[in-house]
Amino acid sequence: MASWISLVAGALLSGLLAFPALAKDAPPLAEDPVLEARVMRIAAELRCLVCQNQTIADSHADLAVDLRRQVRTMLQEGRSQAEILQYMTDRYGDFVLYRPPVKTSTWLLWFGPFVLLLGGLATLVLVLRRRARLSDDHFEPDEEEANAVGDGPRAP
Repeated sequence: MASWISLVAGALLSGLLAFPALAKDAPPLAEDPVLEARVMRIAAELRCLVCQNQTIADSHADLAVDLRRQVRTMLQEGRSQAEILQYMTDRYGDFVLYRPPVKTSTWLLWFGPFVLLLGGLATLVLVLRRRARLSDDHFEPDEEEANAVGDGPRAP
């Protein structure tokens, strides 16, 4: 019985030790540190299309790795940052830019939160004013109520 338990424990331990072998290799960095810094600066401006709110510089998704590699290749070909960003925008749309430009198609994105905030504040002010007006009207006793309270309880 003890040998059977030690055999199972050994199998589990060897299985756990094999997990690091499944890890991916780190993507190769450019041999030129200046080029790599430019790649990361451009990658910080591009959104990962498969991740939640991450740039391709921060993401480890396969698509982000491919896009960084493509940016590196385009820089090695001599393209400028503006040309690379324009290429990515033409291919993937404005969504690929981490900070999309302000234009008519993105007004809701840029100004929508402020409009909602102002609408909420206006609604809050109107509700509070109405509530204050109703409470003032409700708590001012009229003459009949004052006389009824002053007379005491009435007999049926």
